[in-house]
Amino acid sequence: MTLTPAGNRTSALGLVSAASSPYPVVLVDSDGHPLEANGSAREVLGVAVSERLVLPQWLAESSVPGAAHAASGRVGDRFFSAHPTPLEGGETAWWLVEETDHRVAVGELRSHRGHTSFLIEASSTLLASLNLDRSMETTARLAAEHLADAAVVIAPGRSRRLPLAVCDHRGVVSRGSLGEAPSTVPGLTEALQGFPPLPARWVDPAEVPAWMVPEGFGPVGSVSVAPLPGHGVSAGALVLLRHAEHPVFTEREEELGRLFAARAGAAMSAARLYAEQHAITQVLLRELLPPKLVQVRGVEFAGGYRASEDAEQIGGDFYDGHPAADEDGETFALLGDVSGKGLEAAVLTGKIRNTLHALHTVAGNHQQVLELLNATLLSGSGPMRFATLVLASARREGTDVTLRLASAGHPTPLIVRRDGQVEEADTSGSLIGALPAIISRTATVRLSPGEACVLHTDGVTEARGGRRGNVMYGEQRLHRLLEGCAGMPAEAVVERVLMASAQWIGSGSHDDIAVMAITAPRSHHLTAVDGTTRGRYTA
Repeated sequence: MTLTPAGNRTSALGLVSAASSPYPVVLVDSDGHPLEANGSAREVLGVAVSERLVLPQWLAESSVPGAAHAASGRVGDRFFSAHPTPLEGGETAWWLVEETDHRVAVGELRSHRGHTSFLIEASSTLLASLNLDRSMETTARLAAEHLADAAVVIAPGRSRRLPLAVCDHRGVVSRGSLGEAPSTVPGLTEALQGFPPLPARWVDPAEVPAWMVPEGFGPVGSVSVAPLPGHGVSAGALVLLRHAEHPVFTEREEELGRLFAARAGAAMSAARLYAEQHAITQVLLRELLPPKLVQVRGVEFAGGYRASEDAEQIGGDFYDGHPAADEDGETFALLGDVSGKGLEAAVLTGKIRNTLHALHTVAGNHQQVLELLNATLLSGSGPMRFATLVLASARREGTDVTLRLASAGHPTPLIVRRDGQVEEADTSGSLIGALPAIISRTATVRLSPGEACVLHTDGVTEARGGRRGNVMYGEQRLHRLLEGCAGMPAEAVVERVLMASAQWIGSGSHDDIAVMAITAPRSHHLTAVDGTTRGRYTA
């Protein structure tokens, strides 16, 4: 038999011997019936020389008379593609080319691409949240959807009851805690400690405790336990469950599970670290944020603060207050501004506030307080930073309030009288933390009911805005504003100053702003009711 795979070619140079062809060749007649096959073809088809030649179903269906076309299919456990070559007399020669290895390679490549796509999607989904509970739920849901029939995520905890998230075979995620010892599941204790996982074939599904199997799941056929690697420590463990009706985990699937667990562990570890840092930040912020000021022993206090950046809560302006230990003592209040902005400035404000809190017992001598604070700042390490400050000691005397004011390089306190007149307190002084010696002059002011003393930082008067957007608010505008605040409660005065400065600034940038108002309220002294002090500062 001589055949030509290139078409109807009859020249001697174009003829090829089927017997010597490296490919299996089958010859069929014009009706599609098999006539001959070379040795390679009979070996592939499993047909001896003495046996009748029978074509595979897929090849027989492709040998339609007059419409033969290339086809492919399985022969036993191997794959072949068949390519027809028309011959003289209406016969057709089918050349069989094995594609088993090619198909396996294509299948593995497709599987690898699918795994890569899943890992990319999982990484993006897991990193979308820094909430630990949500990260655990997302891990369980993705694992159950792509890797198993159900998944359990267990995180380490400080108590004996470890938090866990379960995604069942219906895709429903639930939260709970592990009340039993992890040792009830083979390999779980080791996984929680970050040790390499046990192969799934080493875990007997019959040993899986009932608490780990979702309700209605049915018999477990295969179990995989893998650690969730974190940043230096284990972030938990991932348990994958497959139903008995489904195939057991293969080594390739276990490897995919470990790759996923590494990404999930990193996400959970980042979420845990963020939660810890957030908790620390909140504790520190409570010490740095301005306190809530209220009426103390017949003297009304109010404060307001606006950071230079709307997204920030803290900055370089600050105020504080400390009631006296005895009933007749002075309430010590302060307002100041440190050089710089943002976190570094806020750290310095915290240092100043803590120092003044320790010194408030000697607040009767403002000069001494300023000298001790100045020495503290000069003795500190790091770059030199200075501050401006106003100290105020207030006491109710009858219906009036007596104030002692000491300024250290700060804008002058403003006194708002009942008739709307605005006066400047006669106090001034040098910066804190800049020079070895402090010079300050203390002024004494008496406030009648309805009158107020307003302390403010330069963020108010130096705020730029207006129609042109670059005009400073200035002291004159502040004076005119305060003229209309006569008789107002302290909180209303502060709110009006903050609102006016905000309207002036608009959407422009600005420095930190702090305002404090101290007033002699029109109402009676609180202690006149029953002899007790009801008002106090609350942070």
